[in-house]
Amino acid sequence: MTPSRPHQPKYLQEDDISQKCRNLLPSLPCEKRWITSLYQYQGFWYPPNVLKGILACQDHFRAQDTDVLLITAPKSGTTWLKAILFCLLNRAEFSGSMQHHPLLTQNPHDLVPFLEIQPFFGQEISNLTSFASPRLFATHLPYPLLPASVKDSGCKMVYLCRNPKDTCVSLWRFANKMRSKATSEMPLGECVDAFCRGAHPAGPYWDHVQGCYKASSEMPERVLFLRYEDMKEDPHVHVKRLPDFLGCPLGKQELMDGTVDGILRMCSFDSLSALEVNKSGKLSTGLETEWFFRKGEVGDWLNYMTIEMGEKIDRVMQEKMHGSGLTL
Repeated sequence: MTPSRPHQPKYLQEDDISQKCRNLLPSLPCEKRWITSLYQYQGFWYPPNVLKGILACQDHFRAQDTDVLLITAPKSGTTWLKAILFCLLNRAEFSGSMQHHPLLTQNPHDLVPFLEIQPFFGQEISNLTSFASPRLFATHLPYPLLPASVKDSGCKMVYLCRNPKDTCVSLWRFANKMRSKATSEMPLGECVDAFCRGAHPAGPYWDHVQGCYKASSEMPERVLFLRYEDMKEDPHVHVKRLPDFLGCPLGKQELMDGTVDGILRMCSFDSLSALEVNKSGKLSTGLETEWFFRKGEVGDWLNYMTIEMGEKIDRVMQEKMHGSGLTL
């Protein structure tokens, strides 16, 4: 028996968009074969309510030099790195009271809001002054679409990429969870086709990745480019590297007392997925928290895709990223 699916999450519904967004939509290319309609804005595809948030944050977000911004394409390991970054930046406050750590009762997506979704959800202007410094945000916006204040400030950006085939499978599984009860599931082959055309949320994937890869080579002091597979292979190295990049390096005592081990245990898939808040909770956007904890395994695409599907994605990525110096 196929599990029932919920009504579309609030942030995918098209009945609550700003007038600016409503006026813009008719002029944009539209893709209707996804969960909801996607519109191509400045070269990338988004649903209307997310586009409303993009327009609002582009107009109104004012970055601070002390801000930290996690940038990812959807389904690239965002939840895991949100949790790790939150722990690293707030380790002094909670180091002596891990049993009261916010991650035990709040989902990483509540603790680290998406810049284009939560802060501007349902409103044009958001008051972010209550956020303590350093402010930590996440975004699925590619580098070219970031608010001008982010590029003009001295804030730090961390980009996490993932193997495109694993990203595509995770996106497909997540998309089908979000489909309404009245909508049939998207076949994997259809998702692969959309992925290879670049017509998926925050796509094209190759342009999304290359934007921050280029920025990281031009501004290595401001943009750190990471690979999900590398982090999974040796997470200790990267959890030590991140605070160095962010300007809050681990002290000698922290390196000796197991701070890194503690953070990795708390942020592990097994630990986070076992928490009640991540088994039965719901975000303000209407998404079920359990949807963000599937497997997180490297190479899981082989359990779903045919070899032909994988080769199709490989060919497209090789063509689109030729000459960039980046291979995924």
